[in-house]
Amino acid sequence: MAYDVDSVRKRFPALGEGAAHFDGPGGSQVPGVVGEAVTATLVAAVANRGSVTAAERRAEQVVVEARQAAADLVGGQPSGIVFGRSMTQLTYDFSRTLAKNWGPGDEVVVTRLDHDANIRPWVQAAEARGCTVRWAEFDPETGELPVKAVAGLLSERTRLVAVTAASNLLGTRPDLPAITENAHEAGALCYVDGVHLTPHAPVDVTAIGADFYACSPYKFLGPHLGFVAASPALLDTLHPDKLLPSTNAVPERFELGTLPYELLAGTTAAIDFLTDLVPGNGSRRARLLASMTELERYEESLLRRLDTGLSEIPGVTRYGDPDRRRAPTVLFDVAGHEPSEVYRSLAAQGVNAPAGSFYAVECARHLGLGDGGAVRAGIAPYTNESDVRRLLEAVRKLASRPRKARSGR
Repeated sequence: MAYDVDSVRKRFPALGEGAAHFDGPGGSQVPGVVGEAVTATLVAAVANRGSVTAAERRAEQVVVEARQAAADLVGGQPSGIVFGRSMTQLTYDFSRTLAKNWGPGDEVVVTRLDHDANIRPWVQAAEARGCTVRWAEFDPETGELPVKAVAGLLSERTRLVAVTAASNLLGTRPDLPAITENAHEAGALCYVDGVHLTPHAPVDVTAIGADFYACSPYKFLGPHLGFVAASPALLDTLHPDKLLPSTNAVPERFELGTLPYELLAGTTAAIDFLTDLVPGNGSRRARLLASMTELERYEESLLRRLDTGLSEIPGVTRYGDPDRRRAPTVLFDVAGHEPSEVYRSLAAQGVNAPAGSFYAVECARHLGLGDGGAVRAGIAPYTNESDVRRLLEAVRKLASRPRKARSGR
């Protein structure tokens, strides 16, 4: 069934303000049902999880439902879902825990393509343990990360490979099954940053080969939170630092302090919203796969329109290869205009497309952009053709103005 964006848009109160939102890669807008779920949980009687009082049972139910929803979204197991404040916080926690078993001579592989949240925690953990960090380079012309760029760095001393499922700057989608297969053959674990892929495509952590798959609900229409999916058996082999009286059960041993029940309820609501993007039958997992497949097809059609439109505007430079499969994200410059100027000019016309490196500092530097980066436009489930036209018209208007030399190039 065709994706009905008009019906979807009606459920996002924020769109009533009138802006065309291309800022989803930094945090999506939220449907009303998510806010309602957060509010309902906040004002209901809740307590620390338990089975005696109604308040305790309600808290327990919220957590159980959120774990199941997250597992359905990525194809994992509920008992392998670890919640935390953010993907960054969780990745630091896991890097410190995994590094307890590392030592001099061991190696960690990171990529220039990644967000810094899937680089710096591993680099710092490796340095603290006297390990060697190996860098996988991507092709700055195409934005692609070849499998051989990672495979060529592997050895019997490789302990972990950290790689993105989709670049938050370029949208590049590496061949994860091939990368993880090579890593596993070398005896290494794979920590996959799924933050930028999860909002746009069906995800199957088993097919991907991720030992750890991290993502952020606030990028897929939910509240500010993070979670990591891993196999319960793998988690059971890891022993994070924790408080003495806190449980040693998996996955709770990785969750420091009381969970934010209201945000978990909002996460479940966001996943249920994604489940129902298109009508369907069957389990939530089956319906999610169907909905996310249709969403991916829809967003790819808008991405083609955006790519084509930008290519027709004199002075616009797009980064990465538009003919390669990627998440629906475009990184571009307008000749003679600083990225920050483009950002402000678009905003003045009601088009939200920010500029920067967006914490993908290694990626921006490898592209020759420096820390200032470029302008990023991301398509979301609520983006429509009118939004794309507004963005193109605003860029075209700016590109026709007199040019100034860009600094730092």
